[in-house]
Amino acid sequence: MFQARLKDCADQVSACLTAVLAGFDDVPLTRAMAHATAGGKRLRAFLVMESAQLHGVLDAQSVWAAAAVEAMHGYSLVHDDLPCMDNDALRRGQPTVHVQWDETTAVLAGDALQALAFELLSCPDAGPAKVTLDLVRSLACAAGGRGMVLGQAMDIAAETSANSLTLGEITTLQAAKTGALIVWSATAGPRLVGAAPGPLRDYSTALGLAYQITDDILDVEGDAAKTGKSVGKDAAAGKATFVSLLGLQAAKNRAKQLVAEAMAALDPYGDAAQALREAAGFVISRDM
Repeated sequence: MFQARLKDCADQVSACLTAVLAGFDDVPLTRAMAHATAGGKRLRAFLVMESAQLHGVLDAQSVWAAAAVEAMHGYSLVHDDLPCMDNDALRRGQPTVHVQWDETTAVLAGDALQALAFELLSCPDAGPAKVTLDLVRSLACAAGGRGMVLGQAMDIAAETSANSLTLGEITTLQAAKTGALIVWSATAGPRLVGAAPGPLRDYSTALGLAYQITDDILDVEGDAAKTGKSVGKDAAAGKATFVSLLGLQAAKNRAKQLVAEAMAALDPYGDAAQALREAAGFVISRDM
């Protein structure tokens, strides 16, 4: 159920992004934007569309919010890969944008994708004005200086600090850097109908942390050919991660515990949330 739905959501979002970008001028900037948003698991898009379906919202409406969060995620990856940040040459099995083009194009492509996210959310097909205003504001909070960008800034600061992060500090950092967009994605469904996001907020908070712990595990055990990005960088940089702080097996155990918590949070939805439950299991079993 989950894999089929994940692919279906990915296909719909890819088609949406392709159609929208086809309306842009055919210049290197646009091609870089398309490159940055191609491929990937589309897990955030799935969370948007599945949580929306759980609340009776059709894919034709939720796909706009799903495409928006993928554009925002794409922007974050482009900037994260820059030489002044993580300096990565590989993303999703392809050259990163600054490698494929240049740093200037990468910065501008990231800027344009961030703007595109809000353009997509404000599309008339995304929902009535009251709904889209809430989605726009909440995405801005999740992605900006109180969410993803804050987490990135904390991560960069930690790299130059003489003191290693504690487990509590790295949990706070990752809840912002990785978790904020995942929580936004899973709570987009109830937001679309004005429902309480509580259960899905609890689900996605646990899911986001499990996702990041698994990323840390893959940096140790993963294969770059499968992950589509460089591995072993955290240890080489002496970076504090869940694995370095907990140990490999304890990190795996913590991720499993978080998945159990995420699944339990879905109890109010019964069998209708089965695909979301399977998504939680996927998060810690993936190899990419």
